[in-house]
Amino acid sequence: MAVKMRLTRMGDKKSPFYRVVVIDSHKARDGQYVDLVGTYNPLNEELHLDVDKAKKWISNGVQPTETVRTLLVREKVLEPKKAPKA
Repeated sequence: MAVKMRLTRMGDKKSPFYRVVVIDSHKARDGQYVDLVGTYNPLNEELHLDVDKAKKWISNGVQPTETVRTLLVREKVLEPKKAPKA
C-alpha cells in the first residue's frame, strides 16, 4: 500500500479549504483517509499543522505531494530540496 500525505478539498465553491491528510495513494482525492494531520486555508495563508504527527508519518515513510512538501518546508518540518549541481 503506497501511502501519501496530500490535501483533500473542503469548503464552498470559490472558497476552498483543505485538510492535510495521510491517505492511500489509490483512493480518490476526497476519499476516506488514514489520519488527519492539519488544515490549510489558502485564502488567508493560514496553516494549522500537528507537527508531531507530520514528523511521525514522514519517519514511517509517507511521501508528501509537492504542495504538501512546500507547506511542510514552510513550517520547518522538512528541509528544502537541494538543487542538483550543474
